[in-house]
Amino acid sequence: MKTKDNIAKKGLYIGAGIGLLMFAIIGLLPSSFIGGVLGLKLAGHIFGTPLGMAVLPRIVVGISMVLGVLVTGLVFVVGLSLIGWLLGQVVDVVRAGRTVGIELKTKEKKA
Repeated sequence: MKTKDNIAKKGLYIGAGIGLLMFAIIGLLPSSFIGGVLGLKLAGHIFGTPLGMAVLPRIVVGISMVLGVLVTGLVFVVGLSLIGWLLGQVVDVVRAGRTVGIELKTKEKKA
């Protein structure tokens, strides 16, 4: 049972590391751009189309950029962590099935 927990945890950590790396390489810049565009559209609907130099529309755009980055990072890291954990569980099940089969064969030979 100890190997089951270790392999699933290793898969979780490996998935989280790969997710973080992929987010840093692939997702960081596009998520800030998309969040900024959505923030500009939202600020345009709230404050009017020519936004000007006011502070409040800039805050709305900045918050939407940060939210875009956070949501994308959450999807990458949690999604790939879940995939890694599931793969670790599959490996555990396959290993447990093989060890049970081997134990049964050795017990049959002794009896």
